Amino acid sequence: MEPIEKTIISLDWMTLTLFVGLVVLALGKYLFHKKFLNFIILPFNDKYILLHNKKGQFSHWFHLLLTLFQLINISLFLFLILQTFELAPVPNSFLSYLIVLGFLALFELVKFLVQMFTGFVFNNLGLFGSVVFSKISYLNYSGIIIAVANILLIYITPLSKTTIYVVLALVFLINGIGITKLLKNHQKALFPFFVYFILYLCALEIAPLVLIGSYFKG
Repeated sequence: MEPIEKTIISLDWMTLTLFVGLVVLALGKYLFHKKFLNFIILPFNDKYILLHNKKGQFSHWFHLLLTLFQLINISLFLFLILQTFELAPVPNSFLSYLIVLGFLALFELVKFLVQMFTGFVFNNLGLFGSVVFSKISYLNYSGIIIAVANILLIYITPLSKTTIYVVLALVFLINGIGITKLLKNHQKALFPFFVYFILYLCALEIAPLVLIGSYFKG
């Protein structure tokens, strides 16, 4: 009999990562129950955006906890995508996940600073802050969908490309709803900056997706 090499993938650190993410989400729900109830119906009702889109919204603990939850889960999702599609030699290690998490956190921070700087340049930080808060809120909501996807990809349907495609479609749909509502709610305020807003969408929203899509295709 010839020996057959069997690779055993440790799920310990993934389980711990998922647990930490769920603790963060549960903490946000426990400490800010009313905000959480408004947030959980976000794609169907803009009450959360309308009530909490004000000065200091980015530094509020509820927003920070949800953003942390989003970063934890999107990073894990990206890590699983890299493994599933074999896009890069990513070893099954916690260090690799931390690298993905670091790059994502840096990307979102730089993107946020550029967006707010754009608002400063056009002397309308209030409007741009409102736009950015709305977009981040929908991205944070997507983190819940992605958290469910991570559980499926780790324990139920490992290396399932179908699961990844379905989740990506849901994420694009949720954020598409967010952008549509954003344009509807701020159409008068954004009209003087319409050309610049389109350029901003192309540079900071569409371009990264095109680059990622090209990477997948390649």
